[in-house]
Amino acid sequence: MRDVDLAFWRQAFEAENYICEDELLITVSLALKLGRPLLIEGAPGVGKTEIAKVLARVLETELIRLQCYEGLDESKALYEWNYQGQLLKIQMMREASGNPLKEEEIFSAKYLLERPLLKAIRAERQVVLLIDEIDKTDQEFEAFLFEVLSDFQVSIPELGTVRARHLPVVVLTSNQERELSDGLRRRCVYLYIDYPSPEKEQEILRCKIPAAGHRLIWEIATTVHYLRYELDLEKPPSTSETLDWAKILAEWKIEKLDPQTVRQTLGILLKNHQDMTTFHHKIGVEGLCAMLRSAWDGADLAAKGDSLLARAIKKKSLLP
Repeated sequence: MRDVDLAFWRQAFEAENYICEDELLITVSLALKLGRPLLIEGAPGVGKTEIAKVLARVLETELIRLQCYEGLDESKALYEWNYQGQLLKIQMMREASGNPLKEEEIFSAKYLLERPLLKAIRAERQVVLLIDEIDKTDQEFEAFLFEVLSDFQVSIPELGTVRARHLPVVVLTSNQERELSDGLRRRCVYLYIDYPSPEKEQEILRCKIPAAGHRLIWEIATTVHYLRYELDLEKPPSTSETLDWAKILAEWKIEKLDPQTVRQTLGILLKNHQDMTTFHHKIGVEGLCAMLRSAWDGADLAAKGDSLLARAIKKKSLLP
């Protein structure tokens, strides 16, 4: 049964061009089987949010997204009343008959504005609920969310208790800006997504940017891996930024990196002045391109201390 499930999810994710290891697919499968939320942690841009989108497409259902931010409260996540509509109705009824409306006529489902959590609970069919960047909220909101995810029901004083018609598939993502509570973690099935290895990044690039040539793909993956692990950057380039870089280089019909091209496009990978300074101080565009040329030609860089790049040289043989 495990092999059957794995084969299904592998085929489904490959059909959506999401490149991943079997361990990820098994974790996703376990979360769905247990009916538990899937908590995904990792650096920004490594594909956490995309998993929820892929699940919605594979399950052929709606994706409901709650984008978290500092100061998010229950009303923005659950429901609000359409006060403007209620006041307009009160005014119209007074002008028409002069009789006041009953409370149940004003606080009815007609004037209820569903926010993502309530929308997912009241959905007519199972949906995928994405709670994105939960670590941006405060502990009070997290406690409220834990309560909702435990029972999948909410209490609306004017209408009573609303229970989920179908349990949603819940995906929570976190960039680890703050530590989440033990209670929330215990409720979830956990998945961590790290930056991809050079060979996996090459596979992702070949899949997502088919116009990019073999050498360019290898140089992009090698460069990004070097930036992440050999330079002490405040914000290492993510997979999404690598894809943006590859897309532009492929559109420009670049076959291999050169100093001018790297200089013109470096802002796609490095996003603050300190990281730019670190890059130029440690290696620079000319040094990077020279290193890539030597690596491609098979120079022994391990003796020069570039261990990660030296390992990447071996990956060249994996190119089709």
